[in-house]
Amino acid sequence: MASFNATPEAGDKKRGRFSRFFKWSAITLLLAFIVYYFICGITYSEGTRSGVLTKISKRGFVFKTFEGELNVGGLNQGDGTIMPLSIFYFSVKNEDVYNLLQESQGKKVVLHYKEVIHSFFWQGETNYRVYKATTVK
Repeated sequence: MASFNATPEAGDKKRGRFSRFFKWSAITLLLAFIVYYFICGITYSEGTRSGVLTKISKRGFVFKTFEGELNVGGLNQGDGTIMPLSIFYFSVKNEDVYNLLQESQGKKVVLHYKEVIHSFFWQGETNYRVYKATTVK
């Protein structure tokens, strides 16, 4: 018959401390990431920009994002061409807004956006998230 030793050995104590430390470290890191994720998603500013839509594209390998460029101001050359002075880079989350912008490329549009503190790679390349767009006639 095997005897049962009720006193833990030194190795068991160290293993127990290590597993407790690892468990609490993992929980702390997970909670810190969750808090960071929600803080980064807070809207920093909100507004509109208008200009000529010069680019809209779908990018990415696994996580597809919609990225665009808006020429918000320029200098008229006199022959009808405009030199870009200010380009507004933005990301679009909604595919319906993306489709509307694809149809409006080269036209003047008004973009309604929210700026967040930080975007993760699956949310777009910029901190400006366009949620609504209208074409100016």
